[in-house]
Amino acid sequence: MTMLASRSHFLPSQGPRAHQGAGLSPVIVGSATALPSQAYDQSYISDVVHSVVPPEMQRDGKFRRFFETVQVRRRHFVIPPERIVRLKGFKERNDIYIEAALELSERVLIDALDDAALTPADVGMLATTSVTGIAVPSLDARLMNRIDFSRSLVRMPLFGLGCLGGAAGVARVSEWLRGNPDQCAVLLAVETCSLSFQFDAQIGNLVSIGLFGDGAAAVVMAGARHPLARASGCARDVYRTPRGARARVLGARSTFFPSTERVMGWDIGDNGFTPVLSHDVPDIVRHHAASAVDALLERHDVDRDEVEHWVMHPGGPKVIDAMQSTLALPAHALSATRQHLRDVGNLSSASVLFILDEHRRRIAAGDADAGYGVMMAMGPAFCAEVVLLDFASDEEDEL
Repeated sequence: MTMLASRSHFLPSQGPRAHQGAGLSPVIVGSATALPSQAYDQSYISDVVHSVVPPEMQRDGKFRRFFETVQVRRRHFVIPPERIVRLKGFKERNDIYIEAALELSERVLIDALDDAALTPADVGMLATTSVTGIAVPSLDARLMNRIDFSRSLVRMPLFGLGCLGGAAGVARVSEWLRGNPDQCAVLLAVETCSLSFQFDAQIGNLVSIGLFGDGAAAVVMAGARHPLARASGCARDVYRTPRGARARVLGARSTFFPSTERVMGWDIGDNGFTPVLSHDVPDIVRHHAASAVDALLERHDVDRDEVEHWVMHPGGPKVIDAMQSTLALPAHALSATRQHLRDVGNLSSASVLFILDEHRRRIAAGDADAGYGVMMAMGPAFCAEVVLLDFASDEEDEL
């Protein structure tokens, strides 16, 4: 006999925990991540790059000290560092981007659909976010010829969101599913940040070379009227239980900070993308992150101390510290974010989805409690996207 949990995540709530529109909330039912097979220790990357950067970046050991202090141990690249430092021109970089992005995307999409026990033909909409290359036809269109999606698949390519893309993509896909509650949709984030490395003395280039890596992640979501969105006990005759915890997407909020265009983004030239990264990012996080989070939580009558899971984009060490400080979070709250940065670096839009996948697995394995989650990322403009999630454990799901 299954014990009733203290609260049900997939039955209508009563009293102060009731959420406006919760009955139409889509559910995250699958996810997966993918990394290039080539992985390199931070010290090795530093040795390769040190030989090609300008003398002013080598002076006084500043370059090597930066590589040691950003708290990244290892990263995955689509091509070896020795080849990255020899890349010339935008076309060479972009051709590699298209080939590598498609390979990573195909792999992660198949794994995410398998995690949700779906076939490509079951998917009604595919959203893609990527900011490290350009493809026309878009990546999603090219994937149509590699994966057996329905020919009537709705495709939504997103470009220009940068690190914001993973969180914003979850929000936009959930909004589509609220209007199409009997459908399933997939969000794909794929980034090859290493192909944008520029080896000159600009501070943005130094940060980029030391922090960013390559990877892809995908999230599968079901509309509220799809069988996968029902409590798993009602659907097990048809669908197997996903390997990660399910999570309702209760709502999202976008926040735009005026006159911040030079805080983060790309300068695009003949040699490709040159990063724009301001040293003001940690201060902006410190001054604005809490109000952005609290505005969404207040709308859903959730207190900050009720949030069990903080699914936060890694940025860099100073950004993570600023996030923890301004939200008054305990040391363990951002452990998944810090571990992700150490293990693979910052993967731009894909990172927050990697961290979401980690939270799903921890809950499913019993290593973390179910409960509310906040997903947050910031990106070019400068702006923020905050998503409120409600995770369910297997015990709570079997009511």
